Amino acid sequence: MSQTMNVLIAGVGGQGTLLTSRIIAQVAVDLGYDVKVTEVHGMAQRGGSVVSEVRYGEKVYSPTIPKGQADVLLAFEKLEAARWLDHLKPDGIVIINDERVDPLPVMSGKMKYPEDIIDRIVQLKPKTTVVNATKTAIECGNVKAANVVLVGILSKVIGLPPEKVEEAIRKLVPPKALEVNLAAFRRGVEWSVNQ
Repeated sequence: MSQTMNVLIAGVGGQGTLLTSRIIAQVAVDLGYDVKVTEVHGMAQRGGSVVSEVRYGEKVYSPTIPKGQADVLLAFEKLEAARWLDHLKPDGIVIINDERVDPLPVMSGKMKYPEDIIDRIVQLKPKTTVVNATKTAIECGNVKAANVVLVGILSKVIGLPPEKVEEAIRKLVPPKALEVNLAAFRRGVEWSVNQ
C-alpha cells in the first residue's frame, strides 16, 4: 500500500466508535503501518457526536483527514452519516448502521428528523451500504456489539485480514464480552457490500 487509508468513524456517545477506531488502529499497527488516530467527543456521554479518524499507510504525517479525503465513512447512525458526508472523497464508500438516534433539537421538538435521509445519501454516494448492525448484534447476544458488526463490514471493504482483526478484538475487548464480539465481527464479514 503506497497511499494513506483514511477512515472516518462517526456516531453518537455510547455506540462504540472509540473502540472501533482502536481496533482498526491496532490491526494497522500489527500489519506494520504508520498509524495516526484522532478522537473528538462532543458531549459524548449525552448522546452527542463522537468522531474518530484513523489514518494508516507507509508514512502518515497528520492525524487529521483533510476534508473531502476520507476513503470510507463508517457511520453508526443515519444523521451522523449525513453530517460527515462532505468529508468523503468523490468516490468514497459509506457504510451506515440503519439506526436513528434523535439529537437534542429533535427531542425538544425544534427540528424534525429527516425521514428520507438514507435515500438522499445514496443519491449523493452510490457506494453506500446500509446495514442493520443493531439487529445483528442483538442476534449475536448483545446490542452493544453493533460496532463490531460494522468493523467486520469495514475490514472486508478496506482489506484487513480477518485473523488480524480477531487478534485485535481479543486484545481490546473485555473477556466477558469477547465471544459475542467475535460472533458479531464474523457476521459483519459475511455482509455483502455495495462498492
